[in-house]
Amino acid sequence: MHLITLDPWSEKDILETVEDSLNIKKYPEKYRHAVGGKSLCLLFQKTSTRTRCAGEIGITHLGGHAHYLDWRTTNFALADLSDEMRVLSAYVDIILARFLKHADLVEAAAAATVPIINGCCDKYHPTQALGDLMTIQEHLGRLEGVKLCFIGVHNNVCNSLIAAGMKVGIEVTVVAPEVNPAAVDKALWNAAARKGLYKVLDTGSINVGSALESVIAESDIVYTDTWVDMEFFTDPAFAEERERRLKKMMPYQLNTELLNGHECKIMHCLPAHHGYEISGELVNDERSIIFEQSENRLHSMKAILLRLLAHA
Repeated sequence: MHLITLDPWSEKDILETVEDSLNIKKYPEKYRHAVGGKSLCLLFQKTSTRTRCAGEIGITHLGGHAHYLDWRTTNFALADLSDEMRVLSAYVDIILARFLKHADLVEAAAAATVPIINGCCDKYHPTQALGDLMTIQEHLGRLEGVKLCFIGVHNNVCNSLIAAGMKVGIEVTVVAPEVNPAAVDKALWNAAARKGLYKVLDTGSINVGSALESVIAESDIVYTDTWVDMEFFTDPAFAEERERRLKKMMPYQLNTELLNGHECKIMHCLPAHHGYEISGELVNDERSIIFEQSENRLHSMKAILLRLLAHA
């Protein structure tokens, strides 16, 4: 059993993982020796704060060990990926992989003989979505029937929120004048739409301000993410595209004026660019659950590790 996407995970798998996450957070001492010395390898091509800390600290809290590998300091960059995954599988019990390309994760999972966790790729971010479900359950007391609006660039996080919502009954509305090309997944979007749990606001024919006000008024959660992926934000080769996106996306910024009078919870998977997709005031607003959301990545990662190791 892997966690590459949420698609093969059942509703039961997801709901039990959310429940386990909440129990781990509430009773951490009960899980101090839960994995019995097993080893996790973190194999990362991309920078990371939350995913890396959640993996390293999470496995340690469970009584295991973590080994961090920067892709650039290994032979993964030089050798056959499948060969290297078979070798790495012989050394550790589970692997948390943070790759640039989803196709490489699929190849890695096919070759590995231990569970693989997708710690983020260009198409999906399932560990983020599971942590988000935990946070929503914690703050709203339910998942089914929750209305979540994602405003920004349709990306890997948005895809995993749609996939998660389709499993547990969260209604996801997406307001996205931009879609990251790598995130296009029409099969996922169509499946969620058929269930009535996914819809897109047509940004090509709306008055942005009034349309955002309307959808926010109906939402329990308003969620945003960076408009430019972290690996590209300061890349000189991406500078022209970054400026084009920022100019186009500014009318979709979450700010105090837009959310004035609305009681929705505010979420962001972090890191945030203050003054771009979200104003600094909203990050620390009383409606913001962003930092609880961030903390919960640790507890939900522990639950993911336990579930996959139990099935190994």
